[in-house]
Amino acid sequence: MNKWREDVLNNYQRQALPIMTYPGLEFTGETVFDIITKGENQYKCIDVLVKNFSTIAGVMVMDLSVEAEAFGAKVKFHKDEVPDVTGPIIDNAGLIEKLKVPEVGTGRTGEFVKAAGMAAANMKDKPVFGGMIGPYSLAVRLFDMTEFMMLTLTDPDSAKILISKATEFLTKYAIAYKDIGVNGVIIAEPAAGLLSPFDCDNFSSIFVKSIVEAVQDDDFMVILHNCGNTETLVASMLLTGAAGLHFGNSVNMIEVIEQIPSDILVLGNLDPVNVFKLGNPELIREKTLELLNSTKSYRNFVVSSGCDIPPFTDINNIQSFFDTIDEFNNLKNAKNLRKN
Repeated sequence: MNKWREDVLNNYQRQALPIMTYPGLEFTGETVFDIITKGENQYKCIDVLVKNFSTIAGVMVMDLSVEAEAFGAKVKFHKDEVPDVTGPIIDNAGLIEKLKVPEVGTGRTGEFVKAAGMAAANMKDKPVFGGMIGPYSLAVRLFDMTEFMMLTLTDPDSAKILISKATEFLTKYAIAYKDIGVNGVIIAEPAAGLLSPFDCDNFSSIFVKSIVEAVQDDDFMVILHNCGNTETLVASMLLTGAAGLHFGNSVNMIEVIEQIPSDILVLGNLDPVNVFKLGNPELIREKTLELLNSTKSYRNFVVSSGCDIPPFTDINNIQSFFDTIDEFNNLKNAKNLRKN
């Protein structure tokens, strides 16, 4: 993966890695429920997208209910929509100590590992990234967002115990991905986008860092995703040691990328809903070119969606995204993309 990262950094053409698996449903004819419950179905979506579009890696769906379900949270499923965690499983700090850390394979986690493993075994020319939630974001799903934010103020030690338990499970989950041959993992930590820089360090980044230290090496790469308003949190995200940082569409990409060393991949940040899902090919082209032109001086930038592209996004919009990147790369000044 270090070699792959160096190839991306040294390629004079702009590379693309949108967070997309759900659009594969347009090819496979399955439902959202099919791919979030059966690993082989999710693998088929990953595979068909990699074969049809020039993305530089295969990625999994960003289903942030999976890990909470493994801990015992109730999840509401829909045929063609992303599932929801319906409520917390802990309503007071006294229950945190009693919470048991599940094993990987509980609930649907085994199916997600299977999906990524199948993709890694069959897609030899491109890396595959597993997907999972971040420790702070998992903790707020287990406790309740507002209540947990209050707990970090009134009883930070108890809050950190819950985050530590989330981290223990997520570390084992990342190791399971690695052991089955997957090339990396994208950790989605959106709830940390609501924290101050100090709190992000103490309730998110130091825990993400421990996951990174447990799995990241020459053959396995961690990308940290935060789709919040993170301009002030970049230093905290860098603290994790993740080799790649992925940003949502709420940030100005230039304000973010200027804070990041040139050897760390920076990914983002076209709006997955208002551009990819609700837009048309013309809007996709306009917004993609705008982002490409504004970031053309930065060799470590990889153009992506700001978050998971929703189910049943028009394939013509996806195609327009990749066609626009090809158009940009074919310009006469393409070899002048990088300033380093």
